[in-house]
Amino acid sequence: MRTIREILRLFFEHNLSQRAIARACAVSPTTVGDYLERVRQSGRDWATLSALDDGSLKTLLSPEEHPVSRKPLPDFETLRLEMKKKGVTLQLLWEEYRAVHPDGYGRTQFCELYRRHGGTLDPVMRFDHKAGEKLFVDFSGDRPSYVDRETGEIVEPELFVAVLGASSRIYAVAVASQQLPDWTRAHIGAFEYFSGVPLCVVPDQLKSGVKTACKYDPEINPVYAELCAHYGVAVIPARPAEPRDKAKVENGVLIAQRRILAALRHRTFFSLAELNAAIAVELEKLNSRPMQGVGKSRNQLFEELDKPALKALPAQRFELHEWKKAKVHIDYHVAVQGAWYSVPYTLIGKEVQVCLTATAVAILFEGKRVASHARTSRKNVYVAVDAHRPHSHQKHLEWTPERMRRWGQSIGAQTGTMIEAIIEQADHPDHAYRKCLGLLRLAKSRGNDRLELACARALKLQAVGYRSVKNLLDKGLEAAELPEPEPGTLPLNHDNVRGSDYYAGGAR
Repeated sequence: MRTIREILRLFFEHNLSQRAIARACAVSPTTVGDYLERVRQSGRDWATLSALDDGSLKTLLSPEEHPVSRKPLPDFETLRLEMKKKGVTLQLLWEEYRAVHPDGYGRTQFCELYRRHGGTLDPVMRFDHKAGEKLFVDFSGDRPSYVDRETGEIVEPELFVAVLGASSRIYAVAVASQQLPDWTRAHIGAFEYFSGVPLCVVPDQLKSGVKTACKYDPEINPVYAELCAHYGVAVIPARPAEPRDKAKVENGVLIAQRRILAALRHRTFFSLAELNAAIAVELEKLNSRPMQGVGKSRNQLFEELDKPALKALPAQRFELHEWKKAKVHIDYHVAVQGAWYSVPYTLIGKEVQVCLTATAVAILFEGKRVASHARTSRKNVYVAVDAHRPHSHQKHLEWTPERMRRWGQSIGAQTGTMIEAIIEQADHPDHAYRKCLGLLRLAKSRGNDRLELACARALKLQAVGYRSVKNLLDKGLEAAELPEPEPGTLPLNHDNVRGSDYYAGGAR
């Protein structure tokens, strides 16, 4: 507009020729002639033109870019919804438009009008997501909370949010953590909530989803890849530090924080299940709420767009298989998340693969399953199968506290009492078996009588245990008489002892 004003100024104030004005303004003489001709047609003088603002001057001197047409305009909102459906193209929509309006716009003008309408929308809305194509997933930065009934501790679980691209329908659930088991369970819940599977999932590059983050070639976590392969879903991770790659779920997280977490802020929950029940109620309200600018709810759009395009769920739900490597310890057990599971004793020292599910532990060696156990949630416990033990160890299982007591009583009363004391002092009967066996075997090398005397002497000394009895036998002290304890006496004749007479007289 500065150039146009300069052209008019030079013409009206300095009366220069068109060629001179063109040289001064670095435009062609034809352009100068066109603007001057439009001024003549308008009938305005320089004083009037110079008083106009840029917008009015441009409208006056520029040709009408969009001449008024009596041809019927297409319904652009309907066109955009139809374009989200699988297989729908602008060519097909134009043909349908011309079938209803034979005198309507041609194909080129139709497509141009559609493009211009898209340019007037909010930038976030410019992405034309195909129905059933993408599911965007992420965790919320703001988290819900509940109170542990047993400890009174405030627990803050993670809020998982998933959003379908075309309908913007949201799924939200609270999970204990962002770890792989909770990550996969949240995905399974999302697929079952939508009653179908999209073509691809767009996650952030967190560890549970992406093993090695990379902008160009991220490595998908093997377990996550197995989950997606089970449901027939492709994984397209968003680029690091590129939130626009998953703008749908970024907006979905914000909406979930405002419509779900904010709505529950005054309520107190006492378990994760109770919290998720409340989230489900608020989630249904959110998806049933009409969206501004669209006039339809997310549930309505889902029924129209995404639901018909989603793939069917597989016949069986995915069961998480977590793989680990472990080495078989000398006690033919492998350590798995704080518990110990047995394998055949012939694999001692070998490296095996452990496959974990929610309910079972399978152990494989060279691709062949060698052991299966029910998974336990307890820590520091042994889960064993008798067949995995050597024959001698299987015999060991036949030992019981009662059998140990009977064996000790067969040698003598003192030996039986010592065995009883050893078992009582042990945290678990199994911990006492080895000590009891060692004690009973002393009868073979030292004789029953000597063992009885040694046990009696050790009991009097309150020295319970195999080692105490063995030391007495080794030193030949089992028959020695115990010295009588000397009575504790204080010397009564001392300058500092005042005596009863002193206090009887009331002296101070």
